[in-house]
Amino acid sequence: NITMAKSNLKLESFILEYEMKAESMRNITGDIQKEVDRVGAIEGFVVLFSRGSTSALTTIEFESGLVKDFYDALEVVAPSSKEYAHHLKWKDGNGRSHVRASLLGPSLTITISEGTLDLGAWQQIVLLNLDIKERERKVFGKIIYE
Repeated sequence: NITMAKSNLKLESFILEYEMKAESMRNITGDIQKEVDRVGAIEGFVVLFSRGSTSALTTIEFESGLVKDFYDALEVVAPSSKEYAHHLKWKDGNGRSHVRASLLGPSLTITISEGTLDLGAWQQIVLLNLDIKERERKVFGKIIYE
């Protein structure tokens, strides 16, 4: 038999919703920190998941020059001008959006120390709508904490 020690960990869930322009990036760091503050998490972590096959989550220094560099890099990795098999099958023109989202990924985990997200001085959490159309994006969050 395996016995489990009683845990003092707590779990809180939240959902954040955003209307996003086509191929856009949004800094959501403040919204995530507000959720950490709301539940009173001092030590723990937050798990984030963006629903949608053309959305992604990552961290970046959210300033205009680096945002441009980021999109320039995506253009090299999954160019807009390429003819994607997805386009041929579905005729929706967003094959690059799916490829980019798959490479970046839909989830992110960030630790919490002393009530604050453990991010670097210039590091922000960003949500990306990589689709070629405006979309409502939802970020599902779980805060696990002491």
